Amino acid sequence: MRYGLFDELAKLYRENGFRLYLVGGSVRDGLLGRPFTDFDFATDATPEEEKAFLGQDAADYSFEKYGSLRLIGKNAEITTLREEGEYKDHRHPSRVRFVKDPLLDYKRRDFTVNAMYLDENYRLIDYSGGMADLRGKLLRFVGDPDKRVREDPLRILRAYRLAKTLGFEIEKTSLRAIRDNLPLLGGLNPAKIREEERKGYSHEEE
Repeated sequence: MRYGLFDELAKLYRENGFRLYLVGGSVRDGLLGRPFTDFDFATDATPEEEKAFLGQDAADYSFEKYGSLRLIGKNAEITTLREEGEYKDHRHPSRVRFVKDPLLDYKRRDFTVNAMYLDENYRLIDYSGGMADLRGKLLRFVGDPDKRVREDPLRILRAYRLAKTLGFEIEKTSLRAIRDNLPLLGGLNPAKIREEERKGYSHEEE
């Protein structure tokens, strides 16, 4: 399992003194042998540092304050490794702090099967037991399930969608947190709900 875009970008980042990781749904689906078209990457470079070697016109930097950029014409999103503050609006972190180590970044991610990284040598980095859950066909929140759901209630819909798409069961404590926090769905932007539902019908990944 090798990906030309990953190899190309990892080489570019390495030449400029940074690391690039394949992460999230890309790793999960690759390990499951499922096809995917969108690549998710994580890096220790900040958007400001990336502009110096990617160029201003090679990416959309609209969300650079969150550490995210999207490569134009590449179906690839690159996000700086980060820690996040409290989610005061049930959707966005109150602050982000860029970090250098995936060990700090993984804690903010939603599910264990989405919190695995591949480094440039295709070595798996798995701090949360994602591979075990992948083998066991379990969908489990990273860390405290109640906290994960309250941070972003859209994760409730995402959990049901992924469980259905992958044929996984939702782990018991994760399912309890989902059921306890169902009323939070009432405060979500209807457009976001429709978008999540559309992904379920088309089997697209975030």
